[in-house]
Amino acid sequence: MRERVRIQKVETLSDDWYVLKKTTFDLLRSDGTWQRQSRETYDRGNGATILLYNLAQRTVVLTRQFRFPAFVNGHSGLLVEAAAGLLDEATPEDRIKVEVEEETGYRVDHVRKIFEAFMSPGSVTEKLHFFVAEYDGSSKVTRGGGNRIEGEDIEVIELPINDAIKAIESGAIEDGKTIMLLQYAGMHLFKQADAHV
Repeated sequence: MRERVRIQKVETLSDDWYVLKKTTFDLLRSDGTWQRQSRETYDRGNGATILLYNLAQRTVVLTRQFRFPAFVNGHSGLLVEAAAGLLDEATPEDRIKVEVEEETGYRVDHVRKIFEAFMSPGSVTEKLHFFVAEYDGSSKVTRGGGNRIEGEDIEVIELPINDAIKAIESGAIEDGKTIMLLQYAGMHLFKQADAHV
């Protein structure tokens, strides 16, 4: 595909919170003609997210926090989510272990990567690495709540998996990464556990 894209001009529009660029490029279309296009891309780095689950209790651990972009789009801004964070030069596995403890207070030694996904490829460069990990009562080492310096004020929520799935259907959970993780858990983790009972 690289031979079908010719970058003509790159402009940095903003380099404050993350980097917003406007790129003008020529794209070789499938009919053999070149077309000039212009796109803005928001580069915030790659990230990782994780769903903590307990098969015996049939529960998952999620968070609730304020998200300003959701707020300005007519939402209350308080979103129920799986723990997540940017990689910041760390490996996805190492970073998600730190992030989940910081946000939820649960320490997990073993995480399992289930897939990667571009969450908004039309404008955001971020690739998200998805993980799952088992937890129990002994995994809780701090109260969680996030990093105050970074403006985080996170509530930790433990829910039965069935209630979490119903919250997707009712619209109480609207975060894309969380929906993907919960659907994975419902189709694979808890379904397999049920089959062994």
